[in-house]
Amino acid sequence: MYRLKSDRLRLLSGVALLTVGVVVHVRADDWPEWLGRGRQGVWNETAIVDTLPANLRVAWRVPINKGYSGPSVADGRVFVTDAQRTRGDRVVERVLALDEGTGKTLWTREWETDYSAMVDVWAIGPVATPTVDGDRVYVVGRMGDLLALNVADGSVLWQRNYEKDFGTIIPLYGATSAPIVDGDRLIALVGGTGHSNFIAFGKRTGEVIWRARSSDPEPGYAQPVIVVAAGVRQLIAWDPNGISGLDPATGKAYWDIPFTVQLALTIATPQRSGPYLFIATHYSGARMLELDEKTPAAKLLWSNNASKEDTINPSTSTPVIQGDYVYGLSNYGTLRCLELATGRLVWETQALTNEHVMYASAYFVRNGDRYFINNDRGELLIAKLSPKGYEEISRRTLITPTHPQIRRRAAGLVAHWSQPAYANKHLITRNDSEILRVSLAKE
Repeated sequence: MYRLKSDRLRLLSGVALLTVGVVVHVRADDWPEWLGRGRQGVWNETAIVDTLPANLRVAWRVPINKGYSGPSVADGRVFVTDAQRTRGDRVVERVLALDEGTGKTLWTREWETDYSAMVDVWAIGPVATPTVDGDRVYVVGRMGDLLALNVADGSVLWQRNYEKDFGTIIPLYGATSAPIVDGDRLIALVGGTGHSNFIAFGKRTGEVIWRARSSDPEPGYAQPVIVVAAGVRQLIAWDPNGISGLDPATGKAYWDIPFTVQLALTIATPQRSGPYLFIATHYSGARMLELDEKTPAAKLLWSNNASKEDTINPSTSTPVIQGDYVYGLSNYGTLRCLELATGRLVWETQALTNEHVMYASAYFVRNGDRYFINNDRGELLIAKLSPKGYEEISRRTLITPTHPQIRRRAAGLVAHWSQPAYANKHLITRNDSEILRVSLAKE
């Protein structure tokens, strides 16, 4: 376990090119947070291409610094974070606001931090996707700097530092979880000492409203989600000790199921469909929970060990549920279909990644009866998933992979590990040198 060297957040610049006082009203076809509206990974727009054109139509591309964070899109603005080393492990992290139509920089906000506590090969930039809520955007830096910014000009409304303010021991891969807005609260995976792994802040003030769950031995990396079960709103809080359903207003636990996650790799976002709640992780396999329909409670329905090659055990990919089946990538790039109720393997294929390599990843977004999939080779695919198998419709090269990857391909190739945004008939994605917007509108 490593502890981040104490470093006071230092804001370096805020370049504003817009009029102060603009209020953002998120449109139905925006992508304001991790996995889109409601964190469901669903893109509801119509009049989208049936197959990918031979040459993807790039609306704009602009330079960017390094980082993993996917973009968010709200009311004509694109928000994304990046980082640049200055000397040694000293780093300047940054959030950019771009004009959605042109890619023009509207403003930037920078702060200085230190990456010496992280695994060096992955210490390139922020991971957490910005969360947009009305006139504010919330961003988390790799070392636990949480900032609430005005969407109009990037001015700082309030800020916290996880280590300084809550005693967080920053994990090896940094702070990666994007906070979620719930009413007047901003709920974040903080990893604070004591009973403070998850903390709810007043979204307009930054004051602590409640704290929940222990961060010992590590906080993990999961994205919090909110579901409604038994008529009750529940915050699904997953960390290396287990998974809980919390009251998002108070932090009180409705239920808790122990699940020790090896190396704290709680990365894939929990997936819910009806009474089923699915979680999966690289070394510790998969678990299916059943949510009670009458009272806020849950029980373990089945579990699959990661050592058996018949389950979904992703490194960074989030599985998807459709009908009575769950689909997801295993750690070595095998796409698998499991029966929801039993965990039985229905089929598997290497066709999505075309290689058997450790840490293979892909990101799934449902649009109607098909999926737009971004694999870590920088490809964009359209495919259908069903109990009968994997049906690939089209595949094109989208972006050059630049993210460093160890224990990967013998040729020393790199990966693309950023979740794209799908908004307003376009896809927006980034690597370590550029961010681009591609039209997927049907002509």
